[in-house]
Order: sequence, then C-alpha cells, then structure tokens
Amino acid sequence: MSAPALASIPEPETPPTPSDALVFFGATGDLAYKKIFPALQAQVIRRNLEIPIIGVANSNWTLEQLINRAHESVKKHYPAASDEDFGRLAKLLKYVDGDYQNAETFEKLRGVLDGAKHPIHYLAIPPSLFPVVVEGLGRSQCSHKARVIVEKPFGRDLHSARSLTRVLHPVFRASDLF
Repeated sequence: MSAPALASIPEPETPPTPSDALVFFGATGDLAYKKIFPALQAQVIRRNLEIPIIGVANSNWTLEQLINRAHESVKKHYPAASDEDFGRLAKLLKYVDGDYQNAETFEKLRGVLDGAKHPIHYLAIPPSLFPVVVEGLGRSQCSHKARVIVEKPFGRDLHSARSLTRVLHPVFRASDLF
C-alpha cells in the first residue's frame, strides 16, 4: 500500500486577520439594549474583546448617553458584571451619531476608526437599511479590508435575499460576510 500523494493533502488555511475595531449600527436600538451590550460585556470579562467598539445611530445622542444606556443594559441583562467590568467596556466605547443616508455620517465613522485596518461592521438595524449602510460603507472606504455581519433576516424572501446579495458583493468579499 503506497502513501497518499502530497497533492491530495489540503494546504492549511491562513487564519483570518483579527478585526481591530467593532462597529455596530443600531447602537441605540432595542437589539443593542437587550442583547448586544450584554454580549459585549461578557466578551470583555473573558478578555476576548479589547478593541474599540464604535456605536453608530441616528438618535442625537452623545457618547455619554450611549455609555449610560449600555450601563443600564448590562445592569439589567448581565447583573453578574461588576462596576469594574463595565468600566473596562465603557473605555472601549465610541459613538458616531448621524443619518445613515448622509455621507457625512460615514466620513465621521472613518475618523473615529482612527486607522483601524480590519474593522468588522455589525448591522443591528432593520433589513430595509442594510443596502443604505452597505453602500455608505463602500463609498466612504470604511469597507476596505473589513468584514460585515448581517443581522437576520437576510431578506424577506428569495427575491429580497438575492437583492441584498447584489448590494453586498460589490462592497464585501463573500468570505467577509457573516
């Protein structure tokens, strides 16, 4: 019995480059309050998250208001977190306020990304806003070497899912979509 040919042994995949910033759209919404802030807090406690976390929303809020909302969320939905734990999360938080349809919002985001080379964008927004935000990320170059997480549902039906795919693919590689 002969040894398998070397050509049949798959090459190991190169591990993905770690993200150096987390941007989440919908930072002042219900999903952020009920699920995202507690999940971020858990990751900070486990020391799995030590990169800037940039919330983006159109709420006329300040960073201080976002931090207060995050603190309320963590106290309610992750009561095991200490004030010291939350303090570590709060130090990572940044905020961009603006209309998703306004190019200036994405220019502000570029400034707050402050040289991040591989951000990940989480779309915790209504599906109707996915195309608007993805196109804004593309036009502003915030999508360069970035990844994107699309909060479900990925379309309402097959037609809308295909339509969303047509919006995503010119801006993000398939391997960078989650």
